[in-house]
Amino acid sequence: MNITERFLNYTRFDTQSAEDSQTVPSTPKQLVFARYLKEELEREGLTDVEMDDMGYIYATLPANLPQGADKVPTIGFISHYDTSPDCSGADIKARIVSNYDGGDIVLSEGIVSSPDKFPELLAHKGEDLIVTDGHTLLGADDKAGIAEIMQAMCYLRDHPEVKHGRIRVAFNPDEEIGMGAHHFDVERFGCQWAYTMDGGDQGDLEYENFNAASGKVSVRGVSVHPGYAKGKMVNAALVATEFIALLPADERPETTEGYEGFFHLTGMQGSCEQARLSYIIRDHDRQRFEQRKRLFASVARQLNDRYGDGTVTVEVKDQYYNMKEKIDPERHVIDLVLKAMQAVGVEPRVEPIRGGTDGAQLSFRGLPCPNIFAGGVNFHGPHEFVSIQVMERAMQTIVKICELTAQCAL
Repeated sequence: MNITERFLNYTRFDTQSAEDSQTVPSTPKQLVFARYLKEELEREGLTDVEMDDMGYIYATLPANLPQGADKVPTIGFISHYDTSPDCSGADIKARIVSNYDGGDIVLSEGIVSSPDKFPELLAHKGEDLIVTDGHTLLGADDKAGIAEIMQAMCYLRDHPEVKHGRIRVAFNPDEEIGMGAHHFDVERFGCQWAYTMDGGDQGDLEYENFNAASGKVSVRGVSVHPGYAKGKMVNAALVATEFIALLPADERPETTEGYEGFFHLTGMQGSCEQARLSYIIRDHDRQRFEQRKRLFASVARQLNDRYGDGTVTVEVKDQYYNMKEKIDPERHVIDLVLKAMQAVGVEPRVEPIRGGTDGAQLSFRGLPCPNIFAGGVNFHGPHEFVSIQVMERAMQTIVKICELTAQCAL
């Protein structure tokens, strides 16, 4: 099976996660795909294949060194199999646009991926692109990463001339809702360091990410008959809009870039009696991140001063932190990737992640884990696509990292 067939097969599984769920994984349909992946790992000849009851899968490709294998660090590669709640992942109809000509791609009637709106398409002129029909996401985030890891392990299995140490792979649920690393068994994984194959376009190498928190706002109103409401009514829905207005209007995702942080309203519901807001709070700088959380809480106090104590309550929970502080002391982990990319003809692009990855949480749990490109573009929506050639180069990068790790250690 080639990497394209493997990836297309994976897209047939609906693995959308659910943010409000209390189960692990957050949706039972993720376990259907997890069981399939476990069986596939066993069919492909990997060893120590196991899956826990939460859907975390671990497996091993044994070292093939005639001697000195104990001197080579055990390294790992990780991808998540859930897809984003932002867009449907059911009944994905993927197709291949061969030798893309640089023009508009008609996904279905009235739905067009145009380089005028998505200029990143032009970087893949002449390549073979996998696209959707415009009604679902594609799932390259992160099934492309799974396909690349699986294909790389098969390549190393079939090419014993490429010497490598012990390689571990892991696939997990619920990354898209920030929970992917929460139940990841770092000790069981048993690696000195690892890489998530969960980045974007070709060459992306990321070891800086946002510090992240979730913010929940609850507003308790006072509902009375509107004809007799003067001096009595507190409209919770309107108070919620005041909360929104009191946060900086120029510090939202749509107005920021690079290292700039933001407050992002992800959900709202309300009536006169009660209202709720959901936010994510992000900043690369730890000090500014803490300031953002304090500002979030101070807005609630300001509104309570106006409408009465207990009108507005907020709950802020840290989700993950910037992995840079854990990666910087382990620079060899980055140097290996840079050498591997250059060896397979990929120009590295080291950029901060304007988001998060399981590797951030794992790095703070003692497993240095930067993020490498998987090839998908325009994640979480119907204009998502992935280049077959980029997936192949990502697979080659994995193979080369394994080879260089052994060479550097011996």
